[in-house]
Amino acid sequence: VLSLCCEACKKVIFHVPSELEADTLVGRVDLKECLQSAEIISSSDGNFKILEDGSVYTTSAISLSAEKKTFTILLEDIQEHVQKRIHVSLVEEEKRKTRHARDTVLKRTKRRWGPIPSVMIENSLGPFPLQIQQVQSDTAQNYTIYYSASGPGIDQDPKGLFYIERETGNIFATRAVDREQYPSFQIICFATTPDGYSPEVPLVHTIRIEDDNDNAPYFTQDVFEFSVPENSKPGVVVGRVIAEDRDEPYTLHTTLKYRIVSQNPPVTPAFSLHGDTGVIAVLLPQLDRELVPSYTLLIEVRDMAGQPFGLCTTGTAVIRIEDTNDNAPSFKQLQYETRVEENRVNVEILRISVVDLDEPGSPGSGAVYEIIKGNDDRSFEITTDKNTNEGVLCVVKGLDYETAKQRTLVIAVNNEAPYMLAPHSQQLSQSTSSVTVNVLDVDEGPVFKPCLLRIDVKECEDIGASIGRYLAEDPETGNSEGICYRIAPGQCNWISIDEKSGEVRTIKVLDRDVGEMRRGQCNITVLAIDRNGKTGTGTIQVVIQPGNKNYPRITKTEYIMCRDRKPICLTAQDGDESPYSTPFVYRITDRSLASSWKITRHNDNSVYLSPKADTPFGTYTIPVSVTDNGGKVGENYVKVNLCDCVTPTECNTKSREVSGGNVTLGVWAILAMILGSLLLLLILITICGCCGSGVMHRHVTDDCANHNLIISNTEAPGEEVMDHNIIPLQNTSDQGGYGIKTGDQQTLEMVKGRGHTLESVKGGGHQTLGSVKEGGGQPMMDTCRYSYSEWHNFTHPRLGE
Repeated sequence: VLSLCCEACKKVIFHVPSELEADTLVGRVDLKECLQSAEIISSSDGNFKILEDGSVYTTSAISLSAEKKTFTILLEDIQEHVQKRIHVSLVEEEKRKTRHARDTVLKRTKRRWGPIPSVMIENSLGPFPLQIQQVQSDTAQNYTIYYSASGPGIDQDPKGLFYIERETGNIFATRAVDREQYPSFQIICFATTPDGYSPEVPLVHTIRIEDDNDNAPYFTQDVFEFSVPENSKPGVVVGRVIAEDRDEPYTLHTTLKYRIVSQNPPVTPAFSLHGDTGVIAVLLPQLDRELVPSYTLLIEVRDMAGQPFGLCTTGTAVIRIEDTNDNAPSFKQLQYETRVEENRVNVEILRISVVDLDEPGSPGSGAVYEIIKGNDDRSFEITTDKNTNEGVLCVVKGLDYETAKQRTLVIAVNNEAPYMLAPHSQQLSQSTSSVTVNVLDVDEGPVFKPCLLRIDVKECEDIGASIGRYLAEDPETGNSEGICYRIAPGQCNWISIDEKSGEVRTIKVLDRDVGEMRRGQCNITVLAIDRNGKTGTGTIQVVIQPGNKNYPRITKTEYIMCRDRKPICLTAQDGDESPYSTPFVYRITDRSLASSWKITRHNDNSVYLSPKADTPFGTYTIPVSVTDNGGKVGENYVKVNLCDCVTPTECNTKSREVSGGNVTLGVWAILAMILGSLLLLLILITICGCCGSGVMHRHVTDDCANHNLIISNTEAPGEEVMDHNIIPLQNTSDQGGYGIKTGDQQTLEMVKGRGHTLESVKGGGHQTLGSVKEGGGQPMMDTCRYSYSEWHNFTHPRLGE
């Protein structure tokens, strides 16, 4: 990192033409005077380049559009980490007035008296009056001064300072002038003839006061205060002292030089001072705050570029050395011994002191203590007293005399701030100290082992069941003799402990669904009391484990299944928790129904119930057992109405129920059976009538649809009625029926069957009219075939409705 030595090492002004071409020499700068060991020379403006001898050249054509152009020459010493700057200003030089013949008009004018500039030495010693200048006119003889001015803003004549002789025009000064008060004067002179006429224009005459080195330089501060970290490397900038001079600027009278006159304490010089800039830098390779905390420098500033005849002034600079953590703390004692009673907690047992040469109160001297050995059980803790910087050793966990009568600790110490080693120094070693802690024996109460006992017990445990045992020991004897046990008041009232044996029993049935047992656990404080009345405490944590106390049950047991026979989803619930709930196992316990119905698994708690293909319509009560994961079986009855419907709403409360082998008949089936019975009775009466008259065959008129019920006047048919006119109908089921033939015409009538409506007769296994015709072997009359078909097509769907 480069450290800026000064903001302005040197100021250089070059007067150049307004137009500069490339590679034009602008001027030369003395670089050695500013930085002797400059390794890198660069320009802040790319239009200029600087050679090693200080020559400044342009790199491109430049036009000075403004009155002044500035740039900076940067000098760097990489090894010493020093950086300096030279500020260069380019000022356009005044153009010489040239006279062109064609632009000049020669005129004959009257000769005028000319002003001759005058110079007066500041603080001149005389003799006074001192002649300064003489002004003369060819046409006038008397001269007077109208008034005089001194510098900008001063328009009044210092009384009696100048006067002019009336006859000769000589200007005299009456006394010495201070340039800092009046840097210059402008005097207006008048020339008149004896009669008072002024043939000449008034003359403005300038009198410049030439500077005399009459002011010594002075420092801007009475005392300059700086600080620098100890062990800083040489060349590191500490600060800068500044002096000023009231004499004329940019002259030797204000060219100042600085130097260190003396250093206190008068040891090896620790700092250097740049003569031109006043910058103070580190010179001594090792600044040790512990040896010298501060330095006082007596600095002299002299004008005339430091020449012996120049005026000088002295000033003071105080440099404070800042502390760094370059000293490790060390214990005053390498061994300590202390004692503490057993079972004492949060008690201070020892204070430890250290020595640190760093600045007190700083992070470099703040001690940080640490127990590095002997504290595996975290029984001890050490902290720092910020006021005294001592280590405070405390016991934070009770010690047991019966376990260990003595403890040995090793304590180390560090600082709050990290170490910063001084140059050419060895690595700092960590200081340690050992502490022996003697544990004092104290008569103490019984101790439970362990101090917290967890007992897991299942739900529904019987009253008085033993669930565990909790014992305490006397630390001195190591046994449980003479110790009695009690449960502290205000505990949960469903656990008890035997006073002598410490056996833990239940006094209520444990149920996680009742009262305070819903939390599933209870912490019980148990007291152990020895013969001397000493008391120890322990804790029993009773945790109620979920049991298998609930039976699984099916949530919904009544369903309606339509003709599409879409499976029913059965879902069971169990109030127990895992592992006594899901997965469930379903089974139909009735063998006869198990052959007609089947169960298909859906997930852990649901199944599908569906009938087999040949299961007839009806209402079924199906016993289904559900077994949970714990083996508990719940019996359920599922009622399914297997209905010949499209939607479940069609099967309502008007349907009749048949238990077991009974069949439920619809309203239309009952009505059809009644009509069929009446029709059968009417046909039998007709047949009997025909047989009694001896007429076996009658011709039916063309309009057979109007004579389906044959008119017969015979009341009592003969025994031959049951001969070949009554044809048994064949069927494949357990149902029966009869086909009745009257004359040459057969009519299919309503037959009685088990569990079938009129529509089921149509396609349920009974023979149709055609099958009767063919099976009976008797020809039917062609005259009534179409009429019967029309009657059948008309009446059959309406009977089904």
